[in-house]
Amino acid sequence: MEIRRIGGIVLIIVGLGIAYTGYTMSGSLGNQLGEAISGSPSDSVMIRYVAGAACAAVGAFLAK
Repeated sequence: MEIRRIGGIVLIIVGLGIAYTGYTMSGSLGNQLGEAISGSPSDSVMIRYVAGAACAAVGAFLAK
């Protein structure tokens, strides 16, 4: 039971790290230029947002 909770906390931290990486990528000059042209964030940024949220959600489920 305790290992499950620790694993959940680790997943929350990893998920937040992945989402933060996507956030910092979205602020890069190349990505902002691409977003200005296409009107939407790049696929790599969106993948990091979704993967980070999913990882944090699974971690929250396990940590409860």
